[in-house]
Amino acid sequence: MKAFLFDLNGTMIHDMDYHTRAWQQLLNEELGGQFTYEEVKPQMYGKNQEVLVRMFGPERFTAAEMDRLARQKEERYQAEYRPHLQLLPGLLEFLKAAKERGIPVAIGSAAIPFNIDFVLDGLDIRQYVQAVVSADDVTESKPHPETFLKAAAALGVAPKDCVVFEDVPKGAEAARNAGMSCVILKTTHEEAEFSYLDNVLHFARDFRDPFFRQLL
Repeated sequence: MKAFLFDLNGTMIHDMDYHTRAWQQLLNEELGGQFTYEEVKPQMYGKNQEVLVRMFGPERFTAAEMDRLARQKEERYQAEYRPHLQLLPGLLEFLKAAKERGIPVAIGSAAIPFNIDFVLDGLDIRQYVQAVVSADDVTESKPHPETFLKAAAALGVAPKDCVVFEDVPKGAEAARNAGMSCVILKTTHEEAEFSYLDNVLHFARDFRDPFFRQLL
């Protein structure tokens, strides 16, 4: 492989529970919803504004209101997750090995720059990442392939030569739509949920899995 493309949340860091709880609190306490954790969890993909539309419909909020609520949700998330901020086990060593071998790395995430910077700077790993594609850089969210295609283009690597690291079915589907193979980190979803996809190379709990040495 010539390049590694990483989703961020749930893939590089184990934080999806914090995102889900932040959304649940905002949807219920601020917006009058009555959503359970189990109802909110499947909606944790795409841009924040898209989550609001899925939960409340397209007519509830103006664009400005959705932008404000999206930022408010991320501030809640960061405040709760900051004391626990860390990479998945084995990932730092994997990133260092990729850098030593000249394998470029990009992040392709539905997160806004505010959250991506929170991770890259908070964990001091910007030196291992050559390109970032955020929610602000795309028109179409995953499972559309735009995020990963732009990440590959930013690295100057053909899609077929990229491996994507993801944690959710919609992300793995985006990789397939981009013509890319995918490795799944089982932080939030189990193998059966990816059964409809034919581009998954491997499932792993974290980056200490011996499989990752084969990719380098």
